[in-house]
Amino acid sequence: MSKSILFHTIYPHKTSKVWVVFVHGAGGSSAIWFRQIRDYQKAYNVLLLDLRGHGKSSHLVQTFVDSNYSFNKVSEDIIDVLDHNNIACAHFVGISLGTIIIRNIAEIAPEYVSSMVLGGAITRFNARSNILVYLGNTFKHCLPYMWLYRLFAFIMMPKKRHKESRHLFVREAKRLCQKEFIRWFKLAMDVNPLMRYFKEKEIDIPILYIMGKEDHMFLGPVMEMVKQHKNSLLHTIHKCGHVCNVESPELFNQHSLEFIAQQH
Repeated sequence: MSKSILFHTIYPHKTSKVWVVFVHGAGGSSAIWFRQIRDYQKAYNVLLLDLRGHGKSSHLVQTFVDSNYSFNKVSEDIIDVLDHNNIACAHFVGISLGTIIIRNIAEIAPEYVSSMVLGGAITRFNARSNILVYLGNTFKHCLPYMWLYRLFAFIMMPKKRHKESRHLFVREAKRLCQKEFIRWFKLAMDVNPLMRYFKEKEIDIPILYIMGKEDHMFLGPVMEMVKQHKNSLLHTIHKCGHVCNVESPELFNQHSLEFIAQQH
C-alpha cells in the first residue's frame, strides 16, 4: 500500500527555484497562513500543508496505522510531502507547536532545511504550561476536547486584541475528533525532554524567532535559548500575542522575508 500524503497546496513561482514550507500548530490548519501567502509568493514557491488529523488531512487519520504519534512520525509526514513534490531543500516557517516539528526535521533530516522562521515558538513549557498540560491530561477522556481547547486558547491568548487568533484556532480545532485531539495532546507531553535536548545541542542552521511581546507563556524560554545559540536571532513584536503571524502579519512578513532573503 502506498504511503498517505498529507493534504497540501502549492503556489508556484514562475522563475524562483526557492521553496518556503509553512507548518501550522496543533489544532490549527494551513488556513492560518492566509495573511502570508500573497507576500511570500511574490518571490518564492510556497507550500502549505495540513498536519495529520488537521484541516483537509483529517480524512487520512484511518490510513495512519500508528495510533501513538511522535515528533519523528509527524516530521516524516512532512518529509514525504517534500519528496512527493521533488523538493530537495526549503526554508521553513512555523507557528506554535509547528515550530517544534520544524526543529525536529532539522534534527533528523537537516539536508531539507535551509533556514527556520519560528513564530510563537515553543522551546519549553513553563510552570503555567505544565499545569495546563497536567489538567488536560487528567480530564482529556471525560471532558469534550473543545472545552479544553477553548480554555487553553484563552489562557495563552487572553487579551482583547488576541480575540481573532483565539477564534481562528478554535474554529480550525473543531475539525479534530476527540481521539485525534488526545493523540496530539499526548504528543505535547514529549515537549520538555525533546526541547531540553535541542537546547543543549545547537544546530548549524540559521533560525529566526518571531515572538509577540505579550506571549507570556513562551517568550521567556525563547529569550534564554537565543542567548545560548549563536545561529539564532529573536525579533519581538509589541502589542502582539502568541499567534504573531495573524495578529501582526505585516511585521511578521517583513522580518521573516528579510531573514530568508539573507540566506541565499
